Parts: sequence; C-alpha cells; structure tokens
Amino acid sequence: MKISPARKAAFQILKKVELDGGLSAVLLADAEEKLDGADKGLCHALVLGVLRQQIFLDRMIDIAARGKKIDREIRIILRLGLFQLKFLERVPDHAAINECVELAKFARKHSAAGFVNAILRRLSREMPLLEFGNECERLSVETSHPVELLERWSNQFGVEHAANIARANNEVPKLAFRLTPKTNESVIGTLFSDGEVVPSELVEGAFVAVGNGSLREYEADGQIYFQDEASQLVAAIAARFVKNCFLDLCAAPGSKTSAVAMAAPTTNIAAGDSSVNRTKTLVELLKKQGTNNVFVVRYDAEMPLPFDAAFDTILVDAPCSGTGTIRHNPEIRYRVKVDELDRLRARQLKMLKNAAECLTPDGYLIYSTCSLEREENEDVVAEFLEGTDLFEIERSDGLDRFIRDDGTLRTYPDRDGVDGFFAVVLKRKT
Repeated sequence: MKISPARKAAFQILKKVELDGGLSAVLLADAEEKLDGADKGLCHALVLGVLRQQIFLDRMIDIAARGKKIDREIRIILRLGLFQLKFLERVPDHAAINECVELAKFARKHSAAGFVNAILRRLSREMPLLEFGNECERLSVETSHPVELLERWSNQFGVEHAANIARANNEVPKLAFRLTPKTNESVIGTLFSDGEVVPSELVEGAFVAVGNGSLREYEADGQIYFQDEASQLVAAIAARFVKNCFLDLCAAPGSKTSAVAMAAPTTNIAAGDSSVNRTKTLVELLKKQGTNNVFVVRYDAEMPLPFDAAFDTILVDAPCSGTGTIRHNPEIRYRVKVDELDRLRARQLKMLKNAAECLTPDGYLIYSTCSLEREENEDVVAEFLEGTDLFEIERSDGLDRFIRDDGTLRTYPDRDGVDGFFAVVLKRKT
C-alpha cells in the first residue's frame, strides 16, 4: 500500500522534532514547498495536532500497549495514527491504520508493523478511560502540557489562569498579517471585498484572516507579511518612540525591524544579529519586503557593541524560551527547563546592559520577549534597574488593556487570543 505524501512528510517532520530538536515551523515550511494543496493541509494538521496532543496521545497508547516498551519512531507513528482516529473525523479508520502500518515498514521497523496494527485497531474499537492522581495531572494530560510547566504558571498566574493559557495554546491561532512597502494599493481592498480579512481589534495597521484563499500568494511576493498581532504590537510600541536613530539589537528574522522601518521611513535604522546565517535571513526578509532604510550589522550582543551612544531608541527583543508562542510552536512546551531559563536570563541581562551603553540621554530602551516566564521578563528588568539609577519605566499611553500596575505590558493567549509577549519601555534620564 502506498503511503500518502502528507503522512510520510508528517512522520519525517515529527521524527526530526523528537529526535533532533527540530522546529516544526521551519520543517513544515520546507516540507510544504514540495506538497500540493490537499497534502499540504493534511501534513500541517497532522504535525501540529500531534504535537498539541502529545501527552494525551502517549497516555492512551501506553494503556493500550499494556506496559510494553515502545521504540521512539514507532511511538511517533502510533501518535499519528491515534490522532487521526480521535480527532480527524474525515479520515476513515482503516486508512489511518493501514498507512501507519506502512509507515512502520517505511521506517525499517518491519517487525513492529503488526504491533502498530494491533494497538491502533484496539484503540479504534474502544478508547480507554483515563484516571488521574490529582487535578494538575488531569490538566497536564487533557491539555498536553508538562506538569512542571503548569505548576510554574500556576505559581505565577494562578491555577485558573494557567489552565486557561494551556487550553488556549491548543487552539489553532488566527492568521494575522501586516502590509509592507511592496503592498499594492488594491490588495487590501480586494481582500476586504472578498471577505477574507478584517482589521485587528488590538493593533492598528494589523489584519486578521477570515479566509486564506489568496493570502499565501500575496505573502509569497512580499506584499503582505504574516506576523502575530502581539509581535506587531511590540513593533508598534517601539515605533512610537523612534526619533532619529533606531537600533534593533536582536533583529533576525526581521519581523519587527521591517515593521518599524515602514512606520518610520525617514529614520536612520540599524539592525543586527549574532551569526552569518541570522544576518543573512534578516537581509533577505528586508529585501523581500522592499525595505531599504536599514543598515545591517553583525555582532555579538552579549559583548560590548560596536557603537557609541548614538541611538535615541533601541529595541532589545531578546532571545528567550518562547513559551508565549506555544500556539504556533507547540513543541516548545516539552523543552522548557529551569536551568535553560537561568541561562537565558543571564544572556538577556547582558544584552540589555550593553544596549543601554549605546543610548543617548532622554532615549528609550524597549525590552521584550515572547516568553511567559517571569525569570525572563520582570526579573531581568528588576535586576537591570537595581544596577543603575539612569533608567525608569515609561508607561505607554493608549495601551491600558495590556499595561499592568508596574508599567510593564503583557499579552496572553487566553485573554487576548494572541501570542504571549512581555514588553517594557525604559527611559534614560538626562
């Protein structure tokens, strides 16, 4: 029996995510270039669906396997099969099971083909009842978030909010985008008249897709750019403080750089990152969007920067754990470790301190992450402010929905329907 291209691609992507630490968004983008429309959609649904339901799927598989040890590749195949049986009503059970048996053979696990067939047929006849030791375990299995992560969020946000975030992370996110310098004036009018887009309720100049019939075509030639509303919000906050000279410290892939450059076309803008590949990605995105007013530099932001105090506005969109983007990158939930957060926090603080040395008096330093973790956000800002008397938090007018009592901003997947971002504006005193 022939394996569908979508299922074969999904297996290969999930294997790279599981065994090699790959990123689903990158791997899907590469794979979908080789798939047609129907296979592209199925592959996308399978990969992200399996990752969003992984702990739940594993619990069901382990019960059906009755304690038998399962090879990692075979477990991936079983997850694919069970996800289709449980969540994809349009896929006939026999098709899901038979193709998973063939996937086992494709993976050169011929001896396990019968096992795959038996487990999936058993689950197709009757799904086992689940039992839980406590409510945190129940939430962990039902939302496929590790217990340790849920406990962290419960301590930080409260149990109910943590549960709501976990549930929101498993919802398919809206497709948001913005314009670029290449946008044809008739594009948005056409999209509006076709009923494909609506204006964002959160960010001025952002749009949300209702359909996606022609959006991919416009994105391919650089006329629009897909970017979550929360990410666009951070760029909009930075743009409102720009005066004459702006630096995007950790710029790749260039999402916020190009947004600020479009909002402030007469500003002198510099942007950089740490590696040849990341700066190359930055340059390519700026070129694709027709953004010409950015000077690209390569440097290590954890070291003293190759600039004098020349910038009146600097954005430090720091490398982080990315736990605020789990809706788009579901595998992140399985990778968060306390020691990794400590390492990231140290890096973020170094970058913030180095950026501060390049800021003019009365300038603005915007610090942001796409993380929900306090260690990478409030704790970094607090330690930075404890080490200097030159900065104070500046409240951003008109953003009351997102501003908290301490003047920092947060977006939440459950409350706002966008990625979870943190941002703060720090003003340098005269």
